[in-house]
Amino acid sequence: MELFDKLSQGEALIESAILVQINFGSNNRSQHSSGASSTQDEHEFKELVRSAGAITSTLITGSRASPDSRYFVGTGKADEIKTAVKQHDADVVIFDHSLSPAQERNLERLFECRVLDRTALILDIFAQRAQSHEGKLQVELAQLKHMSTRLVRGWTHLERQKGGIGMRGPGETQLETDRRLLSIRIKQINKRLDKVNKQREQGRQLRQKTEIPTVSLVGYTNAGKSTLFNKITGSGVYAADQLFATLDPTLRRVNLPDQQSIVLADTVGFIRDLPHDLVAAFRATLQETIEADLILHVIDSSDENRDFFREQVNNVIQELGAEDVQQVEVMNKIDLTEQEPHVEEGHNGLPARVWLSSLTGEGLEALSETIAAIFAKNTFRGKLRLHPALARLRAQLYEDEAVVSESISDKGEYLLDVVIQQRRFDTMLGKEELTLEQVQ
Repeated sequence: MELFDKLSQGEALIESAILVQINFGSNNRSQHSSGASSTQDEHEFKELVRSAGAITSTLITGSRASPDSRYFVGTGKADEIKTAVKQHDADVVIFDHSLSPAQERNLERLFECRVLDRTALILDIFAQRAQSHEGKLQVELAQLKHMSTRLVRGWTHLERQKGGIGMRGPGETQLETDRRLLSIRIKQINKRLDKVNKQREQGRQLRQKTEIPTVSLVGYTNAGKSTLFNKITGSGVYAADQLFATLDPTLRRVNLPDQQSIVLADTVGFIRDLPHDLVAAFRATLQETIEADLILHVIDSSDENRDFFREQVNNVIQELGAEDVQQVEVMNKIDLTEQEPHVEEGHNGLPARVWLSSLTGEGLEALSETIAAIFAKNTFRGKLRLHPALARLRAQLYEDEAVVSESISDKGEYLLDVVIQQRRFDTMLGKEELTLEQVQ
């Protein structure tokens, strides 16, 4: 009766969870996903579970050379987990690893409760956080793809096409029906996402035409991106001390000290071993990072594991194909350390690192000046001499509204005064297989 009252009142039920984290050694870390036993990994795992709305009853750890094909863990460890489930009356067992469909089913039969792997856990958090139409579609798409791999032999008790007396049944098995329905729904979502992607692409093209550069905020989840975004833009984007507090991308126009304008994009936070299906599903959202003129990599400077987090974020950036985009590290949360706000230069003489506090606002002015200085250096201003055969390049420059003035030489060449983002200009020249010296 008490349970019914909670459900009727819309009160969220808090589940108790048994957590499992197995160390497969440093050599197998990448292969077996999340196979680590460090304090930081345990803390992050527990934070993921807390973000999903569950309470950790206990964390069971262990070491193996490789996963067991049947239970992922050995039979002794599986019995230990089963005992813990009964002892704590747990609702779910969550593995900080990727489980195969067969392993998941075997473990559920053994434990007599639900079993989730790391991918399903993160998908659940994303489903709770998604607010926009696009975000909800992307989460559903990732969930359906994950679910489709779990349908194998999931309905064998309804199988009616094995042949033999008494085994001949209706034209379609339950398993085939589920597969067909999933396939139809996935196609529907992909069509809707294609439409949203076209709208986003139109917005990006418009910003390119108006020469408004895009700056993308990226960083490990809970590094303070959304707090920094709110300080710079004066927006009210939701920010909290939890993993994946912000999921949907947000774009705002910001004016810099030298009258330049930029579009600042806040994106979803990254995390260790982010499932590939999620990276693929959110590729459209993260397109703002790929197409950005500058990446601000927000790092929690007070975290002793910041170097590891930096590596994980850069891995995702590389997976997205944005490793060539200029990057400035924003060392956030100096209010928790003894650091003073300052700017560090890299080997190329350009700003490489800005130390600030998005909470107190210390160092924000230096960050704005740094962004302005970078775009001032990354803007091409000069005269071009184009042969009539390069009419396509001339048309592209006009389409991007980069031409300030134009005249024609005695030889019939186009003489153009141009102001354009260097990266965009380089792309144009590359398509025409030209160098700057050939058009000056």
